[in-house]
Amino acid sequence: MRITRLRLQSLRRHADLDLELARGLTVVRGPNESGKTTLQRAVELGLTRKVTAASADIDGLRTWGAAEDARPVVRIEFEQEEEDGIHAGFVEKAFRGARGTVRLEYEGQVISDPAQADQVLAELTGVPSEAFFRSTASVRHHEVDDLARDEGALRDRLQASISGADRGTSRARKKLEKALYELNTKGEKNPGRLKIAEAAVVQATAAVERGEAALAQLEHDRDRLSLARERRGEADAALAERRSLLEKARQAERLTAERDVAQERFERYRTAVQVAEEIAKLQESHPSSDSLPVLRAMLVRLRALEGRIGELRAMLSGEVEVRYELETPQPRSWRPTAIAAFVLIIAGLALAAAGQFDVLVLPGGLMAPLALVLAGLGLAVVGRNQRISATSFQRQKQLLDVEIDRRLRGRSQLEQELQEKESALAEELSGLGLPDVPAAEALVAAEEAHVAQIQVLSAQLDGLVGKEPPDVLPSQRDAAALEIDQKSGALEALGPIAKEPRARERLEVEVRDAERALESARDEEANARALVEQNPIDAEEVAGQAERLATWQEQLATLQRRARVYDLTFKAIDTAERATMRTATRYLEKHMVGDLERVTGGRYRRVRVDDATLGIEVFAPERGDWVDVGALSQGTLDLVYLAARLGLVRLVTGDRRPPLVLDDPFVTLDDERAVRALELLRTISADFQVIYLTTSERYDAAADAVRVLDGPTAADREAAGAA
Repeated sequence: MRITRLRLQSLRRHADLDLELARGLTVVRGPNESGKTTLQRAVELGLTRKVTAASADIDGLRTWGAAEDARPVVRIEFEQEEEDGIHAGFVEKAFRGARGTVRLEYEGQVISDPAQADQVLAELTGVPSEAFFRSTASVRHHEVDDLARDEGALRDRLQASISGADRGTSRARKKLEKALYELNTKGEKNPGRLKIAEAAVVQATAAVERGEAALAQLEHDRDRLSLARERRGEADAALAERRSLLEKARQAERLTAERDVAQERFERYRTAVQVAEEIAKLQESHPSSDSLPVLRAMLVRLRALEGRIGELRAMLSGEVEVRYELETPQPRSWRPTAIAAFVLIIAGLALAAAGQFDVLVLPGGLMAPLALVLAGLGLAVVGRNQRISATSFQRQKQLLDVEIDRRLRGRSQLEQELQEKESALAEELSGLGLPDVPAAEALVAAEEAHVAQIQVLSAQLDGLVGKEPPDVLPSQRDAAALEIDQKSGALEALGPIAKEPRARERLEVEVRDAERALESARDEEANARALVEQNPIDAEEVAGQAERLATWQEQLATLQRRARVYDLTFKAIDTAERATMRTATRYLEKHMVGDLERVTGGRYRRVRVDDATLGIEVFAPERGDWVDVGALSQGTLDLVYLAARLGLVRLVTGDRRPPLVLDDPFVTLDDERAVRALELLRTISADFQVIYLTTSERYDAAADAVRVLDGPTAADREAAGAA
């Protein structure tokens, strides 16, 4: 296949790129970030990636700043050399996850099914997968030595290229490995089928032996269970009988207690009816028609009137004496003050006489004044006593006048009040129909005793029936009597058990004994049943286990034969693979020698490839021995692996020619070796289309076409201005 035109949309840097490619060697040159690696990725996606694949790297390939619904689109126009000539076609893939679309037109066919389109592309290019393409025909400068990206597919392609078969043995090898693993695994957590069958045979054999041994024990256990069931039935019947009698005894106790309660209730209501009748009679036979509070109030008034009348009569019983002459007040006797006054007068006179006769002399001429003072004080006291006597006489006269006037006016008022009180008393007694106050007191006492008796009876009635209305008491009494009759009849119906004293206590003991006997019988039955259930083996089950044992033995023999066949087949495939890889490595050694000699200027002329790992060694002239290519310089190492890749592409693609996409694998080469490597690519481009991606102009002269990509021009102007 030779790509003639490559068009990209919304793929990284290339929002819309249309690029024509030469059939031979096309050099795509551009600075860093011009999108060269994106072109290589686009070829890989267009030829190998399923269009409906949903992965983060596809979403990461969207052009920066593209619309939200924009997704990468790759269109490849190609020419395919067939035996009958050159055929043109194209494939266009729009990567949109599960909604991705593909359109492949080739030889008049239009294919839109993703799986079918990828199958046709694999047949056209000889490249079965993206990983295989990147390990052979698509080379990045930092992945030149990555040859084992898809080892299984690589082995299959090597085998197909050598044997001419349609497919290799890797799938069969994997199936055989899986089958052998499933057969031979010995792990406890994940055992293989052989181990499962062996364990099943052992288990089935042991089960048959246990089953045969358990049949006799099962028969014995069943006989024991039958006897235990009979004993449990007898104990159950005995317990049921005792419980029935106990229930009757309890019912008799309950009926007796209820009858006693009914009897007590009957007595209460019978007494309550009698008390209610007595209260009714007393209510109708009060000594007075007036209520007791009214009688008491009237008695209080009568007693007050009677007391006032007595007071008035006592006041009027004697005559009022009126004296019109005023008695002369009696002379007052000498009192201490009068005596003191006379003493003072005498002392003053004595002092005056002593001073006259010079009997007593005081200094300063005080004798005469002192005598005058003492005599004056005595006279003042005498005058005061005279004034008090006159005042007392006047006051006594006024009191006598007032008393005379009061006595003259009070008698008429007392007589009038006495008449009024006597009239009121007579009227009150007349209203009561009583002759006097003692009769009223006797009436009140009789009414109080009558009311007290009613209250006592009412309290007794409340104590008997509470606040129940008196009119319902007879019906309650009759209902209690009826209940007594019913309970007595029910007790008679229970029979002799109702009359037996302490029947309940005796039957409770018997029931407990019967329950213990039943529990023991049940335990015995449960133990017998447990033995039967723990030994469920019967003749049919033992026969079934014997049949399963025969089946497992047959399966084990079959699996053992199958394991031997798988093992022989796997060994045969392994031998064939080693032969195939040996043929492939000899082919690689043969074709790598010429290419490696050409690009190294004859320095390395011998190459050796490991049959199992594809490891490469070269013969070093300085050492005179073989060395691993990992010991060479990076530039030489890249040349060796480039030659190996070219040899692999020739070998595994057979008659198909996928395009070779090289991302500057010669970047580590000096100018001389780079020229030689480019001449090698020129030679190869006659058979394979070569797309060479580089940043250097040194390959332009050798190219059939040069396509130049522009680098990015955008810059952070705002940040630059701020700086």
